[in-house]
Amino acid sequence: MKVRKLLRDLHRDIGYLAVGLTVIFAVSGIAVNHIHDWNPNYSIETSETELNGIDTSAIEKITTQVIDKLGIEKKADGWHRVNPEVVRIFLEGMTIDYNIHTSKARIEQVNSRFLLREFNVLHLNEPKQAWTWFSDFYAVNLIFLAISGMFLLKGRKGMKWRGTWLVTIGIILPVLFLIYYQ
Repeated sequence: MKVRKLLRDLHRDIGYLAVGLTVIFAVSGIAVNHIHDWNPNYSIETSETELNGIDTSAIEKITTQVIDKLGIEKKADGWHRVNPEVVRIFLEGMTIDYNIHTSKARIEQVNSRFLLREFNVLHLNEPKQAWTWFSDFYAVNLIFLAISGMFLLKGRKGMKWRGTWLVTIGIILPVLFLIYYQ
């Protein structure tokens, strides 16, 4: 078997194997690159409602009544007074600020972003253990794809002309960014 044909077959098959992980890492990479603009793992929904008829004589009563009136099935993990007017109630994935004077409750709920959270867990290697080795194997395959891809075509469209220019540009661009940002 010719080396170029073997290289092409390996490049194709390894490329097919890499598609799923490449999409996961690329989507997660875009999300994490913009972490200063948003939280890629969670969305925060805020709502406000008025709760009348709350007995404000004791904090413990306030927390229980607010949770009951909102129809929340969870128990409070804790609470504290933000100021003399506001009681903050902590629940799993949720915070409620209840204003004693206005009877308004501000509910802040934290929700995991569908799939994006899971992609980020994998991309940022939170599982550790076997996932580290699997990710390393994937990285080695990407290196193989990058290097083998340079030798798939012959002539002007391969490394003799066009490929050399594109590889050079691909090396120079990150170096220029490093120089500019340091």
